[in-house]
Amino acid sequence: MTGAGLTGAQALRLAIPRLVQAAVPDPATDARRLLAHALGVPPDRLTLHLPDPLASAAATAFDALVTRRATRAPVSHLTGRRTFWGRDFIVTPDVLDPRPETEVLVAVALAHPFARVLDLGTGSGCILLTLLAERPQAAGQGTDLSPAAIAVAQANGAALGLTARTTLTVTDWARGVTGPFDLIVANPPYIAADEMPALAPEVRDHEPRAALTDGADGLAAYRAILRRPLPFAPQARLLMEIGPTQALAVSALMDAAGLTGIATLPDLDGRDRVILGHWQESPS
Repeated sequence: MTGAGLTGAQALRLAIPRLVQAAVPDPATDARRLLAHALGVPPDRLTLHLPDPLASAAATAFDALVTRRATRAPVSHLTGRRTFWGRDFIVTPDVLDPRPETEVLVAVALAHPFARVLDLGTGSGCILLTLLAERPQAAGQGTDLSPAAIAVAQANGAALGLTARTTLTVTDWARGVTGPFDLIVANPPYIAADEMPALAPEVRDHEPRAALTDGADGLAAYRAILRRPLPFAPQARLLMEIGPTQALAVSALMDAAGLTGIATLPDLDGRDRVILGHWQESPS
């Protein structure tokens, strides 16, 4: 398919079977998103452009995007964007693709006031920056071991006008970070090594492996986070995303670290998704 001489609607009709053949889960939606990107129009305005013939450059770009999507490259990697909590975030293969399930963590975090937030393993910065955007008086810090991920988070912070309230640091969890913070959040790698083969190709083959799995039982990051002193304030909250079978194990780690009021909250599908705990006093 080259798309030369075709209208947008005709190009879509040719592209969708290619994605169906590649077992792409929602081929029609993805084809529309990619065509909108090739045309440089908002996806919700695409219908207005479908009767028009495709310009040569747009047809070539759309064909290349469909070819890459057929290899199961994520749409976010092809468009460079992913919507999270109603905002567009820059996404690259260096960071996890922001997921709707993670919005549960954001909702729980926003349920109570906070002034300073620390995001461990910030990746694209979607959690930290969303929290700061929703709380204009708050400031925050994000850490990540990947300089490339920090660069993406910096770009997102600049795009959202949040640079002045955001500190981004290349470090291992909270190493070298000073506080205190009254909210600490994390979406660490929690997929066990034996679960990796069952992941969708978009995730397994295209997202950064170190952000997905510890290569072991999926609990190493929680152990590392809770093993070291964290820069929390009195009455601070710790919120972490977990896998659906990890609530008991992570709860035990949090209890051993001295947190209280430990609770597990479900996502919209009813699966355990976020674990919450509190500190009563600052670390000595």
